[in-house]
Amino acid sequence: MEKMWAGRFEKALDKKADDFNSSIRFDCRMYKQDIEGSLAHAAMLEAKGILKKEELDAICGGLASILEDLESGALEFDMNAEDIHMFIEAELTARIGDAGKRLHTARSRNDQVAVDIRLYLRDVCAELRALIVELLCAVVDKAEEYKDLIMPGYTHLQRAQPITFGHHLLAYANMFSRDIGRLEDAVARMNYCPLGSCALAGTTYDTDREMTAEALGFDGVMGNSIDGVSDRDFCLELLSAFSVLMMHLSRFSEEIILWSSWEFKFVELDDSYTTGSSIMPQKKNPDMAELVRGKTGRVYGDLMALLTTLKGLPLAYNKDMQEDKEAIFDAVDTVKMCLEVFIPMIATMKAIPENMYKAAGQGFINATDLADYLVRKGMPFRSAYKVVGQTVALCIKKGVVLDELAMDEYKAQSELFEEDLYEEISLETCVKKRISEGSTGPASVEKQIACFKEKIKELKA
Repeated sequence: MEKMWAGRFEKALDKKADDFNSSIRFDCRMYKQDIEGSLAHAAMLEAKGILKKEELDAICGGLASILEDLESGALEFDMNAEDIHMFIEAELTARIGDAGKRLHTARSRNDQVAVDIRLYLRDVCAELRALIVELLCAVVDKAEEYKDLIMPGYTHLQRAQPITFGHHLLAYANMFSRDIGRLEDAVARMNYCPLGSCALAGTTYDTDREMTAEALGFDGVMGNSIDGVSDRDFCLELLSAFSVLMMHLSRFSEEIILWSSWEFKFVELDDSYTTGSSIMPQKKNPDMAELVRGKTGRVYGDLMALLTTLKGLPLAYNKDMQEDKEAIFDAVDTVKMCLEVFIPMIATMKAIPENMYKAAGQGFINATDLADYLVRKGMPFRSAYKVVGQTVALCIKKGVVLDELAMDEYKAQSELFEEDLYEEISLETCVKKRISEGSTGPASVEKQIACFKEKIKELKA
């Protein structure tokens, strides 16, 4: 295939250099967006008198037939083409003749690829947003199912205070809610049209950039033609949003891995989302969670790769920028794959209440409540803290928990202790008395669930 830019050159491009230069193997996924952008551009050229009506009709018909043939499999991508733009333009010209050659008037591949990737990412971000909303639904449903299940809350991976499993899961619901917001923010900033910037300086033709922007569903045009072709901030923003999302999935995965171990045995994962061992018949491994945790580093790498690629580039377009697509495409594919597995894994996960409750009864996680008991009796908190610390030390020495320590031994620590302390430090009371906004108390958890259900309705509207 002759290169579109062959007129300037006396020698053909070296085969290895040609392969190195080519991007068709990965940018071919943008064929729909390339055709969409070309249809809008052609319509604008005709409206401005740059194309004739019959030329527009031929171009639209030719592009429609290319799209149909690509989707049916009747036409395959030519891997000898330099990129998706050249492939479609060459195929169009082969089908309709000189009218196909007029399509590139007042356009460069620089602004063409810039609009293609924005259109593509806008489409896939809509899919990813829907998946994150689905994940949010699964987490909130699971939180509602286990809103009363008491478990130990942790700090430093040490048992800290009693909480409910529902409250713990709602922490992740908040994270995923913010992920949706980050994605929406990035898409909103991305949704401006670079088409018409041409190579970097604009064009001498009397074009209507607002017309193409509106036709393609953009909120407006890029205000500077140099920025229009050289900006890839939107790729970095999306990669950053994906990285934060993957970090949340990875943290959740780490807890699932711990919880499903025999050391914890807080949850049981469905057989559909676990694997066995080739040698140890007893094993049930949380491989899906482990892979999500592992693939997080891959998405981080995509972000770091593109940041590094862009950091030293002069304006405007440079061929280095071709590296944006493999990074962002890999991240999109990875995030989508992880979400599609993670959502049903959470939806089918079952808690083991007796193990969670038993763990909550150990580790002195009601010690803060015992200190609060003394504070309500008039003792300053710092003094109460010390008394309870000494009481915990005594329990450890005797091999008992706070609930099992005899009243006379409590009295030896402080005369403020009375029989009612046992009710005050029961796990149920400890949870029930958490009444502050956003706490693990039943009323707070119910309110959080209700708020998320309303938010999900809005997100799905």
